[in-house]
Amino acid sequence: MDPIEYNGSCSAVVEQDHLRTIFALALSSMYRKEVPLYGDLVSIVRDINSQVLFRTRLGLGSDSSERLDVERHGAIRLGTPAELQTVRRIFALLGMRAVDYYDLSVAGLPMHATAFRSVDRESLARNPFRVFTTLLRPELLDSDEARMLALKLLERRQIFTEKLLEWLDIADSQGGRLKADQIEHFIPQALLTFSWRPTAAATYAEYEELREEHPILADVACFQSAHINHLTPRVLDIEAAHRAMQAAGMAVKSAIEGPPQRQHPILLRQTSFLALEEPVRFPYNDSIVASDLVSGSHKARFGEIEERGAALTAKGRQLYDELQSAALCAGQSIIEQSRRDAIVAAVFDRFPDDWSALRSQGLLFCEYSCDTTRIKTAMSLEKKSHFTPELLEALITEGVIQARPITYEDFLPFSAAGIFRSNLQSNFKQAAIQSLARYDRSGLECALGCKVLSSETLYAGIEEESLERCAVALGLVR
Repeated sequence: MDPIEYNGSCSAVVEQDHLRTIFALALSSMYRKEVPLYGDLVSIVRDINSQVLFRTRLGLGSDSSERLDVERHGAIRLGTPAELQTVRRIFALLGMRAVDYYDLSVAGLPMHATAFRSVDRESLARNPFRVFTTLLRPELLDSDEARMLALKLLERRQIFTEKLLEWLDIADSQGGRLKADQIEHFIPQALLTFSWRPTAAATYAEYEELREEHPILADVACFQSAHINHLTPRVLDIEAAHRAMQAAGMAVKSAIEGPPQRQHPILLRQTSFLALEEPVRFPYNDSIVASDLVSGSHKARFGEIEERGAALTAKGRQLYDELQSAALCAGQSIIEQSRRDAIVAAVFDRFPDDWSALRSQGLLFCEYSCDTTRIKTAMSLEKKSHFTPELLEALITEGVIQARPITYEDFLPFSAAGIFRSNLQSNFKQAAIQSLARYDRSGLECALGCKVLSSETLYAGIEEESLERCAVALGLVR
């Protein structure tokens, strides 16, 4: 199907899940043309996934192979609250909401972030497209001159077309929906917001000044769009994919971000090929349409892959964060990557690598389902009227109820920062940023114009709903 094709009545309202899929396919097609290596990366991931599924008959839990084929996450960097609020409107049309707060300043980056994604179980199953969205925090910049220059450039740029803004207003007037004959106009306009523009919105001198202060600052403030800086497919064996990327001659990160390799994956692991050097034309003055342009280059866009595991509870995340901090501390003076990996693996021996143990210790979220064919033979159900935790365990033992880990749909701030840092053009003033760093969820929410949802609450809700369905099927009261 062509990314913008829709088989339905022209006047019919397009469901958000379907519109999200159409948009994600169109974005992937655009990015493949802009960054051909992304196409090579997708091919590697598909080959690895096919091999893993054939070799292990791996069950994807509540995830389907169809979901795996379309699953992507993108990442964009925004400069102002106004940009963030308009992007929120775009993603709202696609059924995506802001989930979680990520403070990247603790890793020396002058920004914080949220992730736009679907929030209910059915929508995630149809298409779990997500966009990790960072917002510049100019107050964390050490240089007053660089801060003022960045704000001046951001104030005068417009990354949204007038036609796009008109379509957003039309969607608002239609209850936050678009009709089939409208999406073919909306999607190309929305894509322009995230496309690469080879002509900068700043002079070369301005670009150099901001890059010297911080490479991320130059990437955010000096261009005419919020260009997608990576589009990430999901792989089932990131170690194999990492080796395949190296074998293909890609300039790959030295280490995989996230938890160490495990038999039962948790949270998120990521790797990437390094940012590409891309030609850019810089105007001599404030007029971008100047006939003579200065040639230069910029590094921002790279290719990333991810391996997703189980979502952890607050207790599980606390243990993970403690072990991650201990591993970083123990390996900070070690240069050799293999030795550092060994240290991390040794530290993480404390984290159970067994689904039953993880569940029984309350470390991960699960979705429960009931095998009604086994109810009559379940001894533990005799004379029971209430669905208690003890009965749940007994029914799991008897095979009446199955527990499947819920897929982690979100991100890890240190992993995101690690990917960003490996793709920066030069050294940056980490000490200056860190000295001012502070958690500012309320500041991001103010810029966003709404509250950020909690992923933990969403996972708990999915788990609770599944337990309710089991109770109803068993005729029990919770």
